[in-house]
Amino acid sequence: MRDFLPADKARREGVLAVIRERYRAHGFDEIETPVMEEYSRLHAGIGGDNEKLAYNVLKRGLDAEAIRAAADEPAELTDLGLRYDLTVPLARFYASNRGQLPSVFRSIQIAPVWRAERPQKGRYRQFVQCDIDIIGDASARAEAELAVATLDTLDALGLEGGRIRINDRRVLDWMLDSFGFAAAERPGVLITIDKLDKIGPDGIVAELRERGATTAAVDAFAAFVRRPMTMEYNPYGERQIRKALPSGAPDDIVGHLIGIGEAVAAARGTDGPLGDIPLVFDPFLVRGMGYYTGTIFELAHPSVDYSLGGGGRYDGMIGRFLGQDVPAVGFSIGFERIVDLVSERADAAAHAIVLVHDRDVPESELLAVKAALVRQGSRVRLEHRTKNLKALLERAAADGYTSFATVSAGTAAEGLEVKPLA
Repeated sequence: MRDFLPADKARREGVLAVIRERYRAHGFDEIETPVMEEYSRLHAGIGGDNEKLAYNVLKRGLDAEAIRAAADEPAELTDLGLRYDLTVPLARFYASNRGQLPSVFRSIQIAPVWRAERPQKGRYRQFVQCDIDIIGDASARAEAELAVATLDTLDALGLEGGRIRINDRRVLDWMLDSFGFAAAERPGVLITIDKLDKIGPDGIVAELRERGATTAAVDAFAAFVRRPMTMEYNPYGERQIRKALPSGAPDDIVGHLIGIGEAVAAARGTDGPLGDIPLVFDPFLVRGMGYYTGTIFELAHPSVDYSLGGGGRYDGMIGRFLGQDVPAVGFSIGFERIVDLVSERADAAAHAIVLVHDRDVPESELLAVKAALVRQGSRVRLEHRTKNLKALLERAAADGYTSFATVSAGTAAEGLEVKPLA
């Protein structure tokens, strides 16, 4: 968990402002949920490995004897926990407030979450997630809206060239079934397949054999991933999808994926029915969250070799809280990764000025000059003149100020000589 100095905080808020503005432009509305949820909701078996990383809150009023008696059963000691993502809270929020929400609800959640990560580079125990979700729409339009809004947001942040890898958990289940993997072994097989980018096909096959997976199924998988492939380029569409899958892929799932591409192409204004849209079908994209039931996606950018976000369809989650299934799909931007890639926005501090003054300037005059500049739209800081003026101005520049002026007794706002800090 980290502290943020003023310049860092201002930079983060600038990026968040762009994200919020773009999300709202696409028709999403921001909500807020509590930082804590009931223990039973956070540990309902739908959060994958994140459930193991949840911070749990000890029940109030427990004495030493009660703690000892329940020491071997965490559920007896805790009744609340800090949220480890924003999707579980959203499902509970929708179930609690459905009567006050539209039939198709488009939500924004931008907030911190907490996971008991091991302290290592690039991993934080408190970090911000930026989620958009659509609840109540089972069509391909929902996934397309999320993809378009996310790509538009990336473009607005100056990170053009982003692409979305896309798959469907139903495709994965069908593929594993066609290879011959038993249902009981599929969760472990998916964990291994998820490492394909890191250890390659040979490494995957070797690990599957070490796991003791069905031999014939591993052989079938190995033959498929090692099959000869032509080098022809195929844009996102039916040909790309079917070439990446074993023959006989379910038409309804393939049709849903094609529908997403057609809607994204229309929104992005590309030529032809699909064109060269920034979608790539990846049959071995897994994503680890246990609640995904259909489409899954990850956001990639050519400047880095790791994903900048992801999401998917989780049609079964809300039913756990509401008693009836409601279609839902979401996309989350990895804010902590994106903020480090975004260049300083030129307009972020375009009118930030430091007023350097001597101690004999009346306070009333100082505040009058400051107020006049603030009314003009400037950000203004007052600083006593020091012997080391250079150090003072360097600190101001580091805090995001772009200009300075000296104020003497009797100086008015219109008489200031403003100079750039750079």
